[in-house]
Amino acid sequence: MSTPKPLNLPFDPIDRAAQTWRARFGPASAMAAVTSIMRAHQILLSQLDSLLKPYDLTFARYEALVLLTFSRTGALPLSKIGERLMVHPTSVTNTVDRLERSGLVRRLPNPRDGRGVLAEITDAGRDAVRQATDDLMAADFGLTMYDEDELRRMFDQLRTLRVAAGDFTMRQDEEHGGLL
Repeated sequence: MSTPKPLNLPFDPIDRAAQTWRARFGPASAMAAVTSIMRAHQILLSQLDSLLKPYDLTFARYEALVLLTFSRTGALPLSKIGERLMVHPTSVTNTVDRLERSGLVRRLPNPRDGRGVLAEITDAGRDAVRQATDDLMAADFGLTMYDEDELRRMFDQLRTLRVAAGDFTMRQDEEHGGLL
């Protein structure tokens, strides 16, 4: 798996920043956690995009294709794609434009809404998703250093943040038996 060039620093720069922060401003736990999450995002996005590059995909485009494969008909309104992927309409348009140029989706008029547009996955798009998914799963989505229990705990901790941000509301029956 292609990874970003290791920094190989002789110290943890986020821990060092937290020590300095603590001395100058006070408690540093939240700052260190956020900075670590942001750095992890950079690392993972780089690794995943490297794995997806042979398919002319980024992780954002891959997510859109996967969403289309999850739909009953293989097609969704662009507005629904944005809602489900939690991205701005402009980002959806750019993503679908790129996928369409690559022959992985096609745009269709929405029969339920005269002004609306659907994105529909093509056979080439389905093939790309299958192959890319095989590669991502073989690499454990860049998280090979964690075991299954650690991944579940990580998901649960980050889910708390997403609920607090209003991404969704969680029913009581979902709390311990959700997706994982």
